Amino acid sequence: MQVNENKDFEPVIVAFCCNWCSYAGADLSGTNRLNYPANVKIIRVPCSCRVNPMFILRAFQKGADGVIMCGCHPGDCHYTSGNYYARRRMTLLFSMLDYLGIERDRTRVEWVSAAEGAKFAATMNEFVESVKKLGKNRRLEDLRCRKQ
Repeated sequence: MQVNENKDFEPVIVAFCCNWCSYAGADLSGTNRLNYPANVKIIRVPCSCRVNPMFILRAFQKGADGVIMCGCHPGDCHYTSGNYYARRRMTLLFSMLDYLGIERDRTRVEWVSAAEGAKFAATMNEFVESVKKLGKNRRLEDLRCRKQ
């Protein structure tokens, strides 16, 4: 029964993308006409270190089935060391999500440069497929946020 349910299920994915690299990579994938699912909602942030773990928990609460954070490759950050801070925060967030009982595969961190449009599209396609296999996120969903 779960398998049939997941076939029709289209997950809502929130992608936090760094302005200088990952967002430009998403733009390049669009320019090159590389496809990734339309249910990936991109939120542009100045730097990956700007993504507060509460943003990710809030996205889950508002109905996201998966959240991915994309930033510059370590060592290539426009703000020198921002992605190192983001990597540390995300490590702590992953342990908190484990504590809350949220599947580890619902959250992901990827480093995508501005020249990697193909990698961005492939990453989004792969992430959507992995979240689709998990099914709907019911653990942190706030029923008040659901459309009636």
